[in-house]
Amino acid sequence: MNIRDKIIVVTGAASGIGAAMADCFAGAGARHVICSDRDLPGAQTVAEAIGGTAIQTDVAKEADIAALIEMVESDIGPIDLFVSNAGIIMEGGVEVADEAWQSIWDINVLAHIRAARILVPKMLARGGGYILSTASAAGLLAQIGSAPYSVTKHAAVSFAEWLAITHGDDGLKVSVLCPQGVATAMTADIDTSTVAKDGMLSAQAVAQITLEAIEEERFLILPHPQVADYIKQKGSDPERWITGMQRWQAQLKA
Repeated sequence: MNIRDKIIVVTGAASGIGAAMADCFAGAGARHVICSDRDLPGAQTVAEAIGGTAIQTDVAKEADIAALIEMVESDIGPIDLFVSNAGIIMEGGVEVADEAWQSIWDINVLAHIRAARILVPKMLARGGGYILSTASAAGLLAQIGSAPYSVTKHAAVSFAEWLAITHGDDGLKVSVLCPQGVATAMTADIDTSTVAKDGMLSAQAVAQITLEAIEEERFLILPHPQVADYIKQKGSDPERWITGMQRWQAQLKA
């Protein structure tokens, strides 16, 4: 997809990767970039800097997602690219309460599904469109120290795969972004030792890589190319991969 003259919605656009992508798309000539976020002042700051529009949206709420899409398509125009980027992380394992699991599930998984439920029929009816989901390398491998993040990001990757398989021949383009460590407010609040092994990228670098991948219409976007090798290792010898991850976890705890 050529970004020029396209109408693009980015959720989680008030900061981090979302803000960087909004700026990058605007710089590439997008007709209009809609910056959607629960943090309206933050979204407004980004939108004002790029000549876009800010819309307050809590992607954990299905009604908010529906209102966002309706507002954009009614007031601005048909959405060419929807970037389902908003996400959260939490640490913990089996002790994490059901309420917390539901919270991260709503944002990291159901937000993608709910947006697609509305957009896919619209996009197919007008001949095509593009959906980009931000997941994580944790959705291909694992996140040491966070079962909720690892599980939900695996689900996000799986849903993107399903969309691409099911509707790719109908004109729907799908990409899934799976970075490792990115220097954002999210990683500032957690122990980054589990994700910084292969280097922490800037949000701007990830946004540029994502733009190039969209232009090439690549499904899997890996800002850290080492992840491709890790996927092969995991697939070719799962037992060895698990053992290696156990050793890596032990080193982190030492």
